Amino acid sequence: MTDQKLPAGPRLRPKRVLVIALISMAVALALTLWLGNANAPQASQCAAQPEKAEKVDMAAIGELAALNGTGKGRGYADMAFFDEAGQPRTIADFAGRKLLVNFWASWCVPCRAEMPALDALADRYNSDTFMVLPINLDIGEDGLDKARAFLAEGAFQHLPLYADTSFQAFERLKREAVAIGLPASLLLDEKGCEIGVLQGPAEWDTPDGHNVIEALLGA
Repeated sequence: MTDQKLPAGPRLRPKRVLVIALISMAVALALTLWLGNANAPQASQCAAQPEKAEKVDMAAIGELAALNGTGKGRGYADMAFFDEAGQPRTIADFAGRKLLVNFWASWCVPCRAEMPALDALADRYNSDTFMVLPINLDIGEDGLDKARAFLAEGAFQHLPLYADTSFQAFERLKREAVAIGLPASLLLDEKGCEIGVLQGPAEWDTPDGHNVIEALLGA
């Protein structure tokens, strides 16, 4: 009985092998990037609002001259942090209220100096339509304790303790070139969309600060 050889299959040439490998790598890379982008917070979640930004920008004079009206479409509704009890919160939890979100830390000297003015501003304006929302960024296991001790020492009556001990919220601001250091403040509309940005401290409890808040409320 004669052995019959099976016909040889097509042989892959080295050049074809290289092309197939490169295509496979490209597909894998594209899939990785797609999955990463799908899970990452989006930088732009809002429509651009140049008119509202201009209104705030025009009001930002004197003590608030460093504030810039932006309104370019950045949204923060999904920005995550925790309340004093350790419960997860996001900016979306405050939907319906315009916000002055202030990022601070107990080790930040300008932040500490700014807090009394923010407390007075909150006393004056906090309502069903507006809120001063401070977010503490003391990192580590004792971060909350440091923030709590500072707020108690200052006897602030209108500044609740919200915190992000992971620092991820502020890392997001740095990635999007919104802010690079503390303190930093965001003016947001009722949907968590950015209307203005202030890098650095400000005398919020002044006629200039009040004018900015009035402009935000009227925008």
